Amino acid sequence: MPAGPGFDEVIASVREEIDPDPGERAALQEAVETVIERTEAVLADLDVAADVTHVGSTARGTWVSGDRDIDVFVRFDPSLERETLERLGLRIGNEVLPDGREEYAEHPYVHGSVDGFAVDLVPCYRVGAATEIESAVDRTPFHNDYLDARIDADLASEIRLLKQFLKGIGAYGSDLRTQGYSGYITELFVLEYGDFEGALEAAAGWQPQVELDPEDHGTRSFSDPLVVIDPTDPERNVAAVVTAENVARFTHHAREFLVAPDSATFFPESPEPLTREGVREAVESRAATPLAVRFDPPDLVDDQLYPQLRRSLAGLIRGLETEGFDVLRGETWAADTAVLFLELEVAELPAVERHEGPPVHVEAHASRFLETYADEPVYGPFIDEDRYVVERERAYPSAVGFVEEGLLDVALGAHIETALESAGYEVRSGTAVARLADEFGTELATYFQPTA
Repeated sequence: MPAGPGFDEVIASVREEIDPDPGERAALQEAVETVIERTEAVLADLDVAADVTHVGSTARGTWVSGDRDIDVFVRFDPSLERETLERLGLRIGNEVLPDGREEYAEHPYVHGSVDGFAVDLVPCYRVGAATEIESAVDRTPFHNDYLDARIDADLASEIRLLKQFLKGIGAYGSDLRTQGYSGYITELFVLEYGDFEGALEAAAGWQPQVELDPEDHGTRSFSDPLVVIDPTDPERNVAAVVTAENVARFTHHAREFLVAPDSATFFPESPEPLTREGVREAVESRAATPLAVRFDPPDLVDDQLYPQLRRSLAGLIRGLETEGFDVLRGETWAADTAVLFLELEVAELPAVERHEGPPVHVEAHASRFLETYADEPVYGPFIDEDRYVVERERAYPSAVGFVEEGLLDVALGAHIETALESAGYEVRSGTAVARLADEFGTELATYFQPTA
């Protein structure tokens, strides 16, 4: 699909916004040198055998102007015990970044800042190949070496375009909140497809399952919607986190942009947060029934919290649908509080529900059905066409009643269930969900005004 008129002009204007200028590049380089010098000085004082390497997009020149993240890895010999690596890593990190804080991925590291740049100082093992890693972060230096040997200034500029495009459509980031495209995948796309336009043309024509194997490893098959075999590790799909929704989102926006290029795709405006009155108006105009469960979230980082929230939302939806309530759509959000939010086609059902039994001619099953309901408070059993039927009292004729009484019986995330059990939760429905606007006005605006 060739690009439409105005493509080059739009791209030129976007480059002006996202390409770091010489002053920003110099400031970054100075900050990197400061971190490396401090780290090497601490290693010398400790008399520890390790080397220091700058990795990530700022090391490869693929960072977008305004992104101020520096990743520095301290690589230890693989013979070092894991406990010792973690202890030394934190000690070094705290000395290099005295105002930083300890964080945890697969193992602890220190996050801080130097000269206005965010810095992650991460310990890892210096293994011989990415297939020999002892922790996930050990793989990162191999990614850096692979890309550094292949990316020049021109390709770096194309990568920045693709990164900003994915940011603009809300699909950039491999965190478990976004479940989108990492910087590494973005770089591999541009290497594979030649430039930004080539990547869009490819994405515009994607058909599930999408597969990319840059080094033709051909060693494993995966069931994920997008498969990008790691060039440095043939057993790994680097796109495993990318959801089918974000694959489809990239395809949609690639097609739209190629037909009608628009810089707004790169820099979309956030929706105006809804007020309480705005939420009430949206609820009344849709004539569906919104239902919200609000609670204090467990103290987890986003990569732990959002999978738990999504599991809980899915469990709540299944529970409601099992009881006969059809759910239009659901979302979950977290800030100071957390919310499971959904809309129901109807919030009240009849007091009785129909339950069909076996055909009359299937004697053994029919007899058991009649015996089961012989002394139960039901309407029937009676015959409808060729089957026995009863009408029995519905356990939860109200969706709100089900949530108030049965929420803890659905499949929730373990930490969410504990939080609900210990601190309780609030259930709101109908226009009463308008109070959520005080904390989640932007999220509600996005929900009630959905876009691709």
